[in-house]
Amino acid sequence: MSREKPETVADVDGPWVEPEIQSGLIDRCRRGWNVPVALLTNDLLATYLRQKIGLALVVPEARRRLDAGYVDGTELYDEELGVALAAVEGAA
Repeated sequence: MSREKPETVADVDGPWVEPEIQSGLIDRCRRGWNVPVALLTNDLLATYLRQKIGLALVVPEARRRLDAGYVDGTELYDEELGVALAAVEGAA
């Protein structure tokens, strides 16, 4: 059953493929792979932005949150999401 509108990173980038190595970064990315982007933490959105994962969904969601001033207390430092989004948009 296909959805009309993609909601998760898996919908955009395909199913998770387990890599041969393990790391904290891989664990973080795996954790949110099948979670609707609207439900991801700001920290995980920033991680996906830095890793250029699911950008078709993650960029608009990050913009929406920044425009709304949404802070969820998960960012590693103040304005982490804004910094990650600016890096992606500056590289485009």
